[in-house]
Amino acid sequence: MTDRTITRSPILNARIAGILYLIIIVFGIFAEVFIRSRLIVPNDAAVTAGNLLASEGLYRIGFLADSIMFLSDIALAVLFYILLRPVNRTLALVAMFFRLTQAAVLAFNLLNYHAPLLILNGTEYQSAFGAEQVQALSSLFLELHSYGYDLGLLAFAVHCLILGYLIARSGYFPRILGMLIGAAGLTYLIGGYTRFLFPEYVSLISPIYIIALVAELSLCLWLLVKGVNTQEWEKRTAAVVHTGL
Repeated sequence: MTDRTITRSPILNARIAGILYLIIIVFGIFAEVFIRSRLIVPNDAAVTAGNLLASEGLYRIGFLADSIMFLSDIALAVLFYILLRPVNRTLALVAMFFRLTQAAVLAFNLLNYHAPLLILNGTEYQSAFGAEQVQALSSLFLELHSYGYDLGLLAFAVHCLILGYLIARSGYFPRILGMLIGAAGLTYLIGGYTRFLFPEYVSLISPIYIIALVAELSLCLWLLVKGVNTQEWEKRTAAVVHTGL
């Protein structure tokens, strides 16, 4: 770790991280609330297919929003590593890779999101299958996309647990932020495993995601408004430079 790298302004890194986090939150809510929840009708493949074809442009915007999310997540993973490396370099690296894994899962999962358009607009599928079969196949890919999100959340949950620990131990972020992010990690673990192991309880536990939203929004706003405590940052980084870590 070079002197130049470790003494680089943490405030700038924190501000950029805050902007990226805000982009992720805004685009994620927009794609889920204003696009998918409007177009996808649970347990009704025919109506859902009709909605996708009638609002294809809006549906494609959802793809754009999700792609911006995972691209921002890649950059944010690196920035969190830089910000929290002075606390524990190994754990910061592990946290980064778990977040990068989540980004990779979400990126690949966009193929499931795009597949319904290929099926509904493809004449070869229309001729090979009946209308109901095409609609059902389209809904299957939408369901896989939903499950893909929760699969990515399992990796993200571990990231949050480690991130929360590092933030709480840092001294240059409020301890309460670390506790909130840790709670978000537990929330995502519960939600993700419920989807796969106890799907009948998904709607029952959905309200707990408000914990994760509050936690991530709090961290985002802190990064934007306060950044980091530079005095504590300098103490940490000086200790790391001194020990040669």
